Amino acid sequence: MEVTIKSGRLVDAEAEILLLTFFEGMQELPVAAKSLDERYGGIISQIIKDRDFEGRLHQISLVYNGADAPAKRIILVGLGKKAEFDLEKLRAAFSRAAQHVRSMNIKVLTSFVNFPEWSSCLFTHDELAEAVVEGVLLGLYQFTPYKTVERENIKELDQFILLEEKPENLSVLSEATRRAETIARAVWFARDLVSSPGNEMTPQILAAKALEMVSTRNKIEATVLDDAQIGEIGMHAILAVAQGSHEPPRFIIMNYKGAESREGAIVLVGKGITFDSGGISLKPAEKMGEMKSDMAGAAAVIATLMAAADLDLPVNLVGLVPTTENLPGGRAYRPGDVLKSLSGQTIEVISTDAEGRLILADALTYAEKYNPSAVVDIATLTGACIVALGDLAIGMMGTDESLKKEVAAAGERTGERVWELPLWKEYHELIKSDIADYKNTGGRFGGAITAAAFLSKFIGDYPWVHLDIAGPSWLDKDRSYVPKGASGIGVRLLISWLRTRLVNA
Repeated sequence: MEVTIKSGRLVDAEAEILLLTFFEGMQELPVAAKSLDERYGGIISQIIKDRDFEGRLHQISLVYNGADAPAKRIILVGLGKKAEFDLEKLRAAFSRAAQHVRSMNIKVLTSFVNFPEWSSCLFTHDELAEAVVEGVLLGLYQFTPYKTVERENIKELDQFILLEEKPENLSVLSEATRRAETIARAVWFARDLVSSPGNEMTPQILAAKALEMVSTRNKIEATVLDDAQIGEIGMHAILAVAQGSHEPPRFIIMNYKGAESREGAIVLVGKGITFDSGGISLKPAEKMGEMKSDMAGAAAVIATLMAAADLDLPVNLVGLVPTTENLPGGRAYRPGDVLKSLSGQTIEVISTDAEGRLILADALTYAEKYNPSAVVDIATLTGACIVALGDLAIGMMGTDESLKKEVAAAGERTGERVWELPLWKEYHELIKSDIADYKNTGGRFGGAITAAAFLSKFIGDYPWVHLDIAGPSWLDKDRSYVPKGASGIGVRLLISWLRTRLVNA
C-alpha cells in the first residue's frame, strides 16, 4: 500500500472516504472538523448531538454526504477518553478504521493528522505521525500467498493519504511517515517468515531469505555456515538438535556497520527452530501446526537488521540466527544424551523439547567474539512463559539493570510490553546436572526462569537481556493492529530501543 503526504485543507479534500478522529465526551468539534461540518450542513455535529457517535475507543460511524460532495463519505473514529490517550490507542484506532474501510472495498483512505488536538497530550508530531502510519500499515497486513480459490475477492486498500494544512509541518510529517513505513514493512517481513509453512520455511530457505534481504542493502553483510562448518567451530548443541531431521541446520551471521565507532557491536540473537515437533519428547498433536512459528525470534532479528539498514541507523549491529528443525527421526538426539557446547561446557538432555535453549547456548557463546557492548536474545522459548504472562507480554530476564530498563521503556513506547521475571541464584540450582555441568530443563515449575538461568551459563562478561516471546508471537484472534497469526513482535521493540539508545549515547 502506498502512503502519500499532501498539502491541503481538510474542508476542500476530495476523497472516497475521509477519516476524522474524536475524543469521547468532547464538548465541541476541533477547528478542522468544525469547518468541515459547516460545509456539509452540520451533519457531523448532529450525529454527535444525537449520540449516534460518542467517540468511544474504536467506535466507528459512517456519514454519507451525497454524490456531489468532495468527500463522498466521512468515517468518524473514537479515540476514547482524552485523559487516557496514548500512542497505542492512536495506532489501534487508525488500524480499526483502515480495516473497516478495506472491508467496504474502498481503495483510497484520506485522513488529517490532527496535531493541534492530539499534541496537547504531550506527544510530538513525529510520534503522532509514526503511530498513525504504523497503525494503518500493521493493521492491514494479510498473509495470502497460498490463497488460490476466489483470490479475486481478497480486498486491499491501495493508498493512504495524509493531509497537512501547514506547509512548515510537511517535512516533519514526511520523515516520520518514511520511518513508520520502513518499520512496518520490516514487521510485515517478519510476519511473512513466521506465517510460512514449515515445508516452505526450512533452515536453508530461512538462510536464503536473510541473504536475499542483505543483498539489496548497503552497509550490511551476511554469512551462512552449513552443518560441516557448524561442526568445525564446535557448535555441537546445534548439531544435536538437527540430527533428527533430513533438513541440515544453518547458522546465519549478519553484520550491519552503520557507525565508525570502535565500541563493540550490539548483538541480537534469534531462535530459529523452523518446525518444532518436540523431537523424541513429542509435543501433543493439538496446535502442533503452529510450531512453524518457533522461529519468530529469528524472524525478529533478521527484520530488525533490515529496518536498521533501511533507516541508516548509526550503530553497529550483529544478528546471529541458529536455525534447524527439531524432529524425531532415527538419528534424533535422546533424553539422557550429554552434549558438549561451543563453550566447552557439557549439557545433559532431559527433554528434547527444550531444544531452543540448546541452539541459543552455542549462539550466545559465539557472540563473545564480537566483544559486544550488549547482547539481546529473543526466542519463543517456553510454554511456561505463556502460562505466566499469556499472550499480552514478553518475559524479560537479564544481567544488566540499565539494559533491562532501556528495553522495558522501549516496550512501553511501542506497545510490545515486557515484564521482568526474577533470575535469582536459587533458580540456578535447578539446572545443575548430576552427570554433566548443566541439564537443559529445571522441571515444570518456574520453567521460563530456569530456561533463562540455563542461557546465562553461556554468556560472557557483557550486558545481556533475554526476551521470551512465546506468548505474543502468535495470536489466536485479532488484536487491533495485529491480525490473527504471526505478530512480528520484537521488531518495533528492538528498533525503538536502538533509536533511543543512540539519542542517549
